[in-house]
Order: sequence, then structure tokens, then C-alpha cells
Amino acid sequence: MDEQIHERVRDVIRSIPAGQVATYGDVAAVAKAPSPRIVGRILAEDGHDLPWQRVLRANGTPAPHLADEQLQLLREEGVAILDGRIDFAAHRWEESPAARAKAEDDSQPGLF
Repeated sequence: MDEQIHERVRDVIRSIPAGQVATYGDVAAVAKAPSPRIVGRILAEDGHDLPWQRVLRANGTPAPHLADEQLQLLREEGVAILDGRIDFAAHRWEESPAARAKAEDDSQPGLF
């Protein structure tokens, strides 16, 4: 794996603030990584010192094998969890591409 991509992914994950979350895809997009799967691989192999709990699947759920620990860590950061799912509207990282797109849409005047 490209060392620059590896370090960019780590830097992006490190920059997600407490109380906010991002998807693997969000991290990949910001880090300019070719795939969200690379983000998962980096977290699995070299993520022990990162705030890994802040990276979730696109449907707002944690990986099943980490769910209890991940959800507990997120609760401690003030993230609201309902039925094992994170409310992205309330907690999505403001720098994520999806959050930026929503903010841009919200600022556009509508016809009605």
C-alpha cells in the first residue's frame, strides 16, 4: 500500500473530533484514498492509536465484532445512539463530503 495514502488516512481519522463520526467512505474521500476498504484495512492493521471508534459503516452501524466497545466509546463522547445506529444528521463530521454537500444544499435558496 502507498505510504502517503496510509498516512493521509491516519491524519484524517486523527482529525475527527470527539462527538462526531465519519464513514469509511468519508475518510477515503477526504484522504483521497481509492476505496473505503483501504480505510478499514488501515484501521485493522495500524489503528490502535487512533480514534477508530469515530469511523462507521455507511448505514451508521459499527462493525459487528466491535459493536459493544465502539458504541460505548461513542456514548462516552456524547454521541446519541438509537437501536445500535448513529444519527448522522446530528453527529456526522462537519468536514465529511456528505456533511459539506448537505450544508451547501441547505444554503441554496429554493423555489418554494
